[in-house]
Amino acid sequence: MSSIHTKKVSMEIRHLIYFKTVAEELHFGRAAERLFMSQPPLSRQIKDLEDELGVILFFRTNKRVELTEAGKYFLEEVVEILQNIEHSKTITKQIHNNISGEFKLGYISSTPKKMLATVLKQIQQKFPYLRVSLFETSTQKQKLALENGKLDLGIMRAPIYSSELLTTPLFEDPMVIVGHSQVKFNAINFFNESFISFNQKYASEYHRLVINTCNRMGFEPKIVHQSNSMSSILELVSQGLGLAVVPSSTIKQYPHLNLKIMKLEDMDSKTEVILVSNIKSKNSALGEFIACIQKEYLDFNAS
Repeated sequence: MSSIHTKKVSMEIRHLIYFKTVAEELHFGRAAERLFMSQPPLSRQIKDLEDELGVILFFRTNKRVELTEAGKYFLEEVVEILQNIEHSKTITKQIHNNISGEFKLGYISSTPKKMLATVLKQIQQKFPYLRVSLFETSTQKQKLALENGKLDLGIMRAPIYSSELLTTPLFEDPMVIVGHSQVKFNAINFFNESFISFNQKYASEYHRLVINTCNRMGFEPKIVHQSNSMSSILELVSQGLGLAVVPSSTIKQYPHLNLKIMKLEDMDSKTEVILVSNIKSKNSALGEFIACIQKEYLDFNAS
């Protein structure tokens, strides 16, 4: 029977960290300071590591410390090992905090896409293992999806009436009338003009706001074209197919379109954009989404 005994492996993560720090500093004193320990124990730990590996990792003289060829190779391996450990710790923590699954974000079609893209980039940097699914749809459909747990967060328009949902204000958006760039608002008889708006069934509250705004101006709008997308409405307006009553912030998103607006200075006609979530939501990324969107909307409206 063989009498050969295998030496027990005692290498620990701390040994790898000690080695990496000395390899970066090439000075035991400075490495010890970085590690918040004294130099003699650090030197012993490196010597124990060399004994276990059976190699010399550093050339030591009174004037300098250098990595051996074996030490240079080992450093590359240690860096990768420590990175993998941190990577595993991050994934494990995110799984524990429910930040590695799917986050479902709803938004109305007038949501600034540049702002949305910025938010998604920030979230991806903070939660790289979180998959975000986007749903462009009406306030009504978002409300139902949030109540049924099919959305985590919605960007929509007030009002929302539900004891199950929590609302966070974003900003108030005054309504304006928009037309083709050649339109002369001061010569218009609004009774005779064609209007473009959202479908009543698709966005009932928005449709009601448009009608009420026109009524307060003293006329009933003749809605001849309907769409479920703000971009489509403004595209049709820019082609001279009619006027539209829209939130003023939407115009900034389409500088390439031939549009002209008429402000409603003497009217308090506005819509409020809000964030809505389920009051029972436990998604750990929810707070970060809300904070990011609030900040980006502030920046968007200030620009």
